[in-house]
This record gives sequence, structure tokens and C-alpha cells, in this order.
Amino acid sequence: MAVEDPLRVTRDVAIPLAEIELRASRSSGPGGQHANVTASRIEAVFDVEGSLSLTEAQRERIVRRLGPRVTAIAQDTRSQLRNRELALERLRERLAGALAVSRSRRATKPSRGAKERRLAGKRQRSEVKRERRRPSKDD
Repeated sequence: MAVEDPLRVTRDVAIPLAEIELRASRSSGPGGQHANVTASRIEAVFDVEGSLSLTEAQRERIVRRLGPRVTAIAQDTRSQLRNRELALERLRERLAGALAVSRSRRATKPSRGAKERRLAGKRQRSEVKRERRRPSKDD
């Protein structure tokens, strides 16, 4: 990804990197002396409400699902560049998930064959249970 390439969230949505705030800080956890001197942890912060690249409907959907500021953090590797890529990818995944529109459910009915199979199974089970009963005085 080049420096000026926008972050492609979906086929229709691309966010310029100028709208994403990237902050570097020291990573927590193990790493010895290296972790004490390098700012390899990257935090990508996207201000949804201040974005000019999203439509009003997209902004509303993201704010409803993720809030007005979306954050992604990466401190997996020792490389700041690689952590930057990971943070942007995580941010992209979160935004894409928030923009996804789930399909509405279409009500269906069981087919005639399915109903017949179900009833045949019930009849068969009933017969098995009837055979297990103690014989009555009539028999």
C-alpha cells in the first residue's frame, strides 16, 4: 500500500489516509531492550462524524454500530511499518463489518413431502412405543 493510497473498505467506500489518525507509541509486553526504545505500537483512529468520504447513511450506520470514533491497535511485530499495515487492515475490517447490510429473512413453509415424512416418522415412533406397552387384558 503506497502512502497516498486510500483505505479501501468496500467496493464503494474508500477512506483517504488523511482522515485516519495514526499514532505510534511504545509497545507493551515482552521485547527486552528493543521495546524500551522503539515506538512500534500503532493506533489507527478514524473520526466517523468528521469524515467527508462517507455518505450520511454510511456515517449513521457506523456510528450506531461502532461509535463516533473507530480505533484499531497493532503491536504484534517489532516493525512499526508492519504494525501500521496490521492496524489499517483491522480498521478496514471493523468498518466493513459495520457497513455490511444483512439480508432480510424471507419466511418459508415446509414442503408437502417434508410434512408427510415428519408425520410418517411420528406414526412409526408411536407404533414402536405402542409395541413396548404391557398387553391389556383384552389381548
